[in-house]
Amino acid sequence: MIDIAPTLLEVAGLPAPTIVNSVQQAPHEGLSMASTFDDGAAVERHQLQYFEMFGSRALYHQGWTAVTRHAIVPWTNAPQPAFEDDVWELYGPDDWTQARNIAAENPERLRHMQRLFLIEATKYNVVPLDDRRFERFNPDLAGRPQLVHGDTQTLYGGMRRISEGSILSLKNKSHAVTAEVDVPESGARGVIIAQGGSVGGWSLYAKDGKPTYCYNFFGITPFIVNSTSSIPPGRHQVRMEFAYDGGGLAKGGTVSLYIDGQRVGEGHVDHTEPMIFSADETCDVGLDTGSLVSPEYGPTTNAFSGQVHWVQIDLGKDSHDHLITPEDRFHVAMARQ
Repeated sequence: MIDIAPTLLEVAGLPAPTIVNSVQQAPHEGLSMASTFDDGAAVERHQLQYFEMFGSRALYHQGWTAVTRHAIVPWTNAPQPAFEDDVWELYGPDDWTQARNIAAENPERLRHMQRLFLIEATKYNVVPLDDRRFERFNPDLAGRPQLVHGDTQTLYGGMRRISEGSILSLKNKSHAVTAEVDVPESGARGVIIAQGGSVGGWSLYAKDGKPTYCYNFFGITPFIVNSTSSIPPGRHQVRMEFAYDGGGLAKGGTVSLYIDGQRVGEGHVDHTEPMIFSADETCDVGLDTGSLVSPEYGPTTNAFSGQVHWVQIDLGKDSHDHLITPEDRFHVAMARQ
């Protein structure tokens, strides 16, 4: 995969970018394959490549391959081994199917390959190795840097297909979602904001004019909380507060719905997803473009009937920051300069 970008750039006659949006770019790690397009006998340029996934490692070097499977396979109940207990295998250039393990006959070659792996792993930030499995899906637990920092995030109407890693993680914690919307005279209907899809996620939407919240638990159980009041025509704030039960991961929580600060509904979500909603579902403001979070709306008619101006996501306790308009926040920031 890392050879594709250098190949396309060479064929197009374009240099690799060194600065993008004022950020210095790391050099491409791959090599162009363009030399093989007109010459099938061209010498292979990419002769050294490491591999690592969940602690399993491998190294390719000039046709030789050394591999070790660290992660346990799903069909066994064996405990996860220590890294120093992993057994390495070695396969020669004439055995691309990896059918004959010749590690015992070539100990020096294997040690050379293991040293090369450590060099490459250090060079490309693979070490320290991390063999945690489930925890690595949740950046809060894994301790890795996230794209979004802080306890609040504001999204705006029209923002679509935002990756899960680009949204504040709401898992295993209390949070709130506030939206400022304009409702037409015909009434409110459709999605205000949705994250995830049919195999897990949450959605804040209007059904029959009333704010509604759905938490989709792994596609097994949709927990739906309804409002007792409709959103009037005009500009209003719709808010959902999720008070996490606590006591560990994947617990439930109490959901409260508000219109302009007045509570209009309450319910309970019995279970939540602790790690990740999906590998490819996203977050949308004003509609649900992927597989549907809630069974209460369809795939082609779920767009919000009015206008979603902004949606603010807050972690932890309510600071009432959502009551400050973006314009007022701008004026405060300018006054403090």
